[in-house]
Amino acid sequence: MILVLLIVILMAGGILALIGGKWSHSFPRGVALASCTVAFLMMLSLWLGRYKGFNIDADSNWLIEYHKEWIPSFGISFHLAVDGLSLLLLVLTCFIGILAVLCSWEEIRERTGFYYFNLLWILAGVAGVFMAMDLFLFYFFWEVMLIPMYFLIGIWGSENRVYASYKFFIFTQASGLLMFLAILGLYFVHGNNTGFYTFNYFELINTEMPPQTAIWLMMGFMIAFAVKLPVIPFHTWLPDAHGEAPTAGSLILAGLLLKTGAYGMLRFVIPIFPGAAAEIALPAMALGVAGILYGAVMAYSQTDLKRLVAFTSVSHMGFVIVGIFAFNELALQGVVMQLVTHAISTGALFIMAGMIKERLHTRDLGQMGGLWTQMPRMGALGIVFAMASLGLPGLGSFIAEFLILLGTFNAQVWITVIAASGLVLSAVYSLRIVQKIFLGPPRGQLAADLSGREMMIMAALTISIVWLGLFPQPIINTARPAIVQLVQMLEPGNSLQSHQSYVK
Repeated sequence: MILVLLIVILMAGGILALIGGKWSHSFPRGVALASCTVAFLMMLSLWLGRYKGFNIDADSNWLIEYHKEWIPSFGISFHLAVDGLSLLLLVLTCFIGILAVLCSWEEIRERTGFYYFNLLWILAGVAGVFMAMDLFLFYFFWEVMLIPMYFLIGIWGSENRVYASYKFFIFTQASGLLMFLAILGLYFVHGNNTGFYTFNYFELINTEMPPQTAIWLMMGFMIAFAVKLPVIPFHTWLPDAHGEAPTAGSLILAGLLLKTGAYGMLRFVIPIFPGAAAEIALPAMALGVAGILYGAVMAYSQTDLKRLVAFTSVSHMGFVIVGIFAFNELALQGVVMQLVTHAISTGALFIMAGMIKERLHTRDLGQMGGLWTQMPRMGALGIVFAMASLGLPGLGSFIAEFLILLGTFNAQVWITVIAASGLVLSAVYSLRIVQKIFLGPPRGQLAADLSGREMMIMAALTISIVWLGLFPQPIINTARPAIVQLVQMLEPGNSLQSHQSYVK
């Protein structure tokens, strides 16, 4: 029941925050922090308890499962399961959730009950996406995380928040409907083949279909995940959403919602449609490389700090799409590392952007400069996370991008060469962040350095990114069984056999 309990804690916490917000402005944030902390400790204990010593048996891939019939007449069940990949992302979800609550502590002063309700329900939706093994249930959680984010941007965002929230909703909702049509198509194809209609992932994964049908159905999934990742040319919603979202909204967007797109490709696109995925591998990698270069160039050209960081996400997620479609273990291990390290490094930059805006009341880089003299602690941390963004050895992003490039080199040499040039461009925009904000002559702003609460947030992120850079093996070992199984499925004649569940 621990999987169900995780969702219940987050959703119930959101409802309690909404109710309590009618009488107290501080009660909802306390409830939200307690809910996220309990959820984090649950997932951390599951990870450390299952992987004591980080020595994983590849045969015991699925760790824990919960399965109850929901609407049996349509083959719909409440089916949750966790393997190493989803467990890592669940730990990340709860960790980012705690930070999102802490960075909203003083920023959100109006309608706090409804704010923390939306925040916790986004986290519940993301957790459900990472656990759902029924495709109807997966789509349900996909929508659960979408609607609260729309409210988060549209109510507590900046000046153009209504436009940004509409754009975010239209892009993600339209692509989500395409995915739902593809899910229905897969449901009927499997039913026609077997006479057994079901949304169960482990049944649908072995569905036989003509190659042309597989391509069309796969594209329904692929477009939805490409929009969320985002992949060029579906990226245009991201800078607007990030630019207008509150700090916690940007943190969750960069740290979690983008990761659901990559997770969907790893969990659904490749396992269900391995042949079709192989056919689009080269175009997908080309789009990934285009995203790496385009995102880096656009990041350098921005004058708005949050839009600059948003375009760095487009660039970093380009490495993810390249690594996924390299189809080998090294690259896929790099993808998992990139999902975790990007959440921490880019999340930290968004939090810093929010702290700077709170002090200077602007995001315009042209109005910043020389802040190191007033904010030495933030200046030092700004350099750390700028270096993490450009992939400095010793920090987690270096491990991720190195593994992706090493694995991709075995698949496509020229793709690797072009993608590697993105590392040079990332150094340019990362150093520009430091130079424009912290160096140069002061512009007369009065800004206090980090408070105790802010130092606690940034310390947690700093320790995490350094730990991942110096000791990445726990992450690699945890994800390895799922990655090995994924690579084996791409070999001719192989398919995912019936799964083994280890219910604890």
